[in-house]
Amino acid sequence: MDAPTTTSADSGSGGGGGWFTPRKAPPAGASTDQGTPSEGRKVTPIRPVGRPERISDDHAESVPAQSAAPAAEAAPAPQYASAAGTPPQQPGPHATARPHAAQHGQGPSPAHPPHSEPPAQAPTAPRGETTPRPAPAPEASPDARLIRRTLEEVGPDADKVTSYFYALLFVRHPELRPLFPASMDTQRDRLLKALLTAAEHADNKSVLVPYLKNLGRGHRKYGTQPEHYPAVGECLIGALTRYATTTWDQETEAAWVRTYTTISQVMIDAAAADELRAPAWWYGEVVSHDLRTSDIAVVTVRPDQPYPFLAGQYTSLETPWWPRIWRHYSFASAPRSDGLLSFHVKAVPAGWVSNALVHRARPGDVIRLGPPSGSMTVDHSSDSGLLCLGGGTGIAPIKALVEDVAEHGQRRPVEVFYGARTDHDLYDIDTMLRLQQTHPWLAVRPIVDQQAHLQLPDAVREYGPWNEYDAYLSGPPGMIRNGVDALRDIGIPVDRIRHDSVEELVATGN
Repeated sequence: MDAPTTTSADSGSGGGGGWFTPRKAPPAGASTDQGTPSEGRKVTPIRPVGRPERISDDHAESVPAQSAAPAAEAAPAPQYASAAGTPPQQPGPHATARPHAAQHGQGPSPAHPPHSEPPAQAPTAPRGETTPRPAPAPEASPDARLIRRTLEEVGPDADKVTSYFYALLFVRHPELRPLFPASMDTQRDRLLKALLTAAEHADNKSVLVPYLKNLGRGHRKYGTQPEHYPAVGECLIGALTRYATTTWDQETEAAWVRTYTTISQVMIDAAAADELRAPAWWYGEVVSHDLRTSDIAVVTVRPDQPYPFLAGQYTSLETPWWPRIWRHYSFASAPRSDGLLSFHVKAVPAGWVSNALVHRARPGDVIRLGPPSGSMTVDHSSDSGLLCLGGGTGIAPIKALVEDVAEHGQRRPVEVFYGARTDHDLYDIDTMLRLQQTHPWLAVRPIVDQQAHLQLPDAVREYGPWNEYDAYLSGPPGMIRNGVDALRDIGIPVDRIRHDSVEELVATGN
């Protein structure tokens, strides 16, 4: 998202204390018509009154330092599927925000938490033996049940809730308006959707706690301060109070207060810790601009100070032409000795950042970079092969993964399927073929839909077997969804399928 916000949650068990003081239950029969913030029920100010109960972080982040997931940005836990919007779940394909949003539109991304994979079907037991029953899914906590009940009620009025939320925020706290982009068209529903998504998945601590930490670190680039969180929480409660007239009561409000208190504290603590070791953003000077096609450019920048990242990760970029509007882009190479960073950018209709980078940026221009994010990285302690599916500009992080394997001197097999609709879209095929000529363990297979009438996932099924491979996917959301389904169909376990998805379902915020 393009402003200070929170996106995933871990519902604490602390009472109504902490950052909020719950109000009394709203009067029955209150009007639900949308109006200005000064109409209807009053919102009791929320004020810091102490530190909330802290969440036990039993699942330390396994992503490398600096692998932050910016605002509604990439969900962290490596090899756990995610996609606010990303974000995130139990071991499985990633749905963290993928940087190729530039290729598929740059409008707001709705919030989306870690999607859980359906449980594997229990095998049929031999005759005479008892089939063990699968372990029952953990029961939702009382707070989670109350929160989901609220969400079900306000769902049909999502647009009204969003508009009222921002009206409250900007009327009651006008000092926060400069933190948002000038045009709310690109931002409008991201913040609230991320908050609601986070709250809905408050029980998923193993993924959401590290996810929240990444969000807290990523929000530093927006100028978010600890004192901003109570204001956002106050307006969240105010908007829900106005529209959840049937289910809202004192107990429900207390549940929301506890959940948001926990969300915000995890993010605040993560940001404070990160401030001791990394800047909120980096400046990067454009040193080369290679227009590969009429709408795709390879942009290379030199950061003003060392920028640590891993092959397969991505970052968020802000241009001088559209302040406070950030978009995700993958690193198109493994870390280089000269410290330069390259990105593949496709200009899309109404894509402010993508069009600026493709058609306006020139050597000498200076952009800003957020912290690196994403966990679609190579496990160099393993000798498994890599099965890589890249579509469109999604080939950028795949290329980086190939270079990473080469630099580590491993001769593990790497199979790359490069998908495109037309030959014209295979803009980086020459680079990939040169890598194939250099490394005998690498195979590159271009798949052009309009020629073979065969989509990328279907082409993968014709090769194999892939039993000993880890799979990596990067590209359009539809390709990732279909690719994950295809890979699971041919027997690749979900914990060996890795992707940082740009799904429109994800609360990536960028």
